[in-house]
Amino acid sequence: MSHSPYDTNLDKTAANHQPLTPLGFLERSAEVFPNHIAVVHGNSKTTYREFYTRCLKLASALAQKGIGKNDTVSVMLSNTPPMLDVHYGVPMCGAVLHAMNTRLDAAIIAFQLDHADTKLLITDREYSATVKEALAMAKVKPIVITFDDLEFPQTGEMLGDVEYEEFIAGGDENYQWLLPDDEWDAISLNYTSGTTGNPKGVVYSHRGAYLLAQGNALTASMAKHAVYLWTLPMFHANGWCFHWTLSVVAGTHICLRQVRQKAMWDAIVDNDVTHMCGAPIVMSTLLAADEKDKRQLQREVEFFTAAAPPPEAVLADMKDAGFNVTHLYGLTEVYGPAVVNDWHEAWNDLDLPAQAAMKARQGVRYTCLEGLSVRDPQTMQPTPMDGETIGEIMFRGNVVMKGYLNNPSATKESFEGGWFHSGDLGVIHEDGYIQLKDRSKDIIISGGENISSIEVEDVLYKHEGIDTAAVVAMEDEKWGETPCAFVEVNSKGSDLSEADVIKWCREHLAHFKAPRKVVFEEIPKTSTGKIQKFVLRQKVREL
Repeated sequence: MSHSPYDTNLDKTAANHQPLTPLGFLERSAEVFPNHIAVVHGNSKTTYREFYTRCLKLASALAQKGIGKNDTVSVMLSNTPPMLDVHYGVPMCGAVLHAMNTRLDAAIIAFQLDHADTKLLITDREYSATVKEALAMAKVKPIVITFDDLEFPQTGEMLGDVEYEEFIAGGDENYQWLLPDDEWDAISLNYTSGTTGNPKGVVYSHRGAYLLAQGNALTASMAKHAVYLWTLPMFHANGWCFHWTLSVVAGTHICLRQVRQKAMWDAIVDNDVTHMCGAPIVMSTLLAADEKDKRQLQREVEFFTAAAPPPEAVLADMKDAGFNVTHLYGLTEVYGPAVVNDWHEAWNDLDLPAQAAMKARQGVRYTCLEGLSVRDPQTMQPTPMDGETIGEIMFRGNVVMKGYLNNPSATKESFEGGWFHSGDLGVIHEDGYIQLKDRSKDIIISGGENISSIEVEDVLYKHEGIDTAAVVAMEDEKWGETPCAFVEVNSKGSDLSEADVIKWCREHLAHFKAPRKVVFEEIPKTSTGKIQKFVLRQKVREL
């Protein structure tokens, strides 16, 4: 068998090949811009040299506790400096970071701690009561460390034997952090919401995190020394990997412990913020601030949002306030966002409703995603690019998860046919831009006809009196299922009746798609602003 000269004596060596990892981004920024501000938290400012040193000392302190390769370090932290530290310090000693949703109840926390086989837990004192309850329920007995936030003091109990700052003070600032043995090694663990059964543990690799971190910088057009405001929860898919992205461009993290109106406006202006991310609820919160709390922006701020496309009125108001909104799409299983509504300059000439329709599309793949497709999940054939034929949105590439921890059957099912099956239904337009239509479980089948809950919600959002809307299936003796709408109204909709809302929908939809029932109440949402439809489905069963 003959060998090509390109394959002979041209091997991988330490000189020409190292495992990809985002940890080196921080090391480089500390070397090149040691005095540049990396982290702002209240009145506290940390340079890149200090940030890197903190992470080294954390890694060293963890190693001194016996934490090493593939051990799980779980954290329950707000958008504070320790949450930035752990994204580097934990994998620097070979361990795997498990960042938990701060709004979880004790039972789910206990499940995650056990499933992840947590060896050490870092918690903010704000969450001590829930964490203490979870620890009593969990089988694992991890080392516990509590962070006491001196910038924004909390009153919870101090769990464990040592406070976080004291813990890292015992670490060695000259610690030699560990490159992964293989870039495929796990760097983090993130649990899905678990709205049906126990949550699944999504495993990220060093390689995927490295690529998505750079993909973010390219997608967001982040210049050197960008300033990023943390309105997105840092636990959410590892903050969409922006923990690592900011080190790519030697940017500044502006921590925000709580997403509050005045705090956001002040942080944006006082720190000259260039970029921020968040669910549509963050936009609504910003816009609903008292006029006395709003500030005049000195520059246009890039705002990246996921979840449902923002209503046309919100997009217009954000633009007037000085924000350029870009729609992203992704899942925990693809490291957060991996699809972007890449805007065309020609679309600026469209009228506002047409622009809003274009912004409602989820878009096209990130540069670091190799494949994005809409396919028939049974035949695996691509759907026509007609903007009408519904199929399942599928991903393929290096920013797709390693798989689900200790769940081979779910992993195999999700990768069936060589593509990651998102569970989201959508269409692909002639120009290659995809658009979500529904989750597979959210399609309403009425009299044999499919009704997209998103399509009905889009019509509801067009009513000037409706702020928030969600549509779920309601059992019907005749039709099997019919749409039930939950709505939150504003001052312009204070007099809206159920009949008014149904009439509005009938004027803009085929009659069979209009809701048969309308409920006026506050709609339950997750900590990241996503509407909890599983709660609404339960409510519908009780109506």
